Amino acid sequence: MEFMEVVRRRRSIRAYKSREVEERILKEILEAARWAPSAKNLQMWKFVVVRDPDKKKALAKASFDQNFIAEAPLVIAAVALDPGHVMSCGVPAYAVDLAIAVEHMVLAACDKGLGSCWIGAFEQEKVREILGIPSCCKVVALLPIGYPAESPEPPPRKPLSEIVSYDAF
Repeated sequence: MEFMEVVRRRRSIRAYKSREVEERILKEILEAARWAPSAKNLQMWKFVVVRDPDKKKALAKASFDQNFIAEAPLVIAAVALDPGHVMSCGVPAYAVDLAIAVEHMVLAACDKGLGSCWIGAFEQEKVREILGIPSCCKVVALLPIGYPAESPEPPPRKPLSEIVSYDAF
């Protein structure tokens, strides 16, 4: 599939079929994250793949009862290993690095016919406890992935003229 077609087809999916995600497809999605760029190529991340139904239910509860998370065949937690690293521009490196890596996974999943939904609304401490993540790390996103059981319409987008300027703000 052409790249821009994948970008335009991607949606936040909140309903999943019970069909399991094939291991080879999961590996391709994880490879997409592995190949994402990171500050100084440090790759200070870890991706926790969650398939256990009880852990997925606990993650859904820790995500303010977003119950569709538990219905997805798998959830990937994107974890920053060094949340204290700040780039010279003043931006935390983990936020940028994991945003790129998670979006690589989102697009790879879409390309394979899977749906996902970037989850940023969750209780950090509870998610760390559920997954055994050390307190020195930070969970940046939860990513439920599975075969979509819905086909949302494309969301409206502003025209380029409203979001782009050239040579000055």
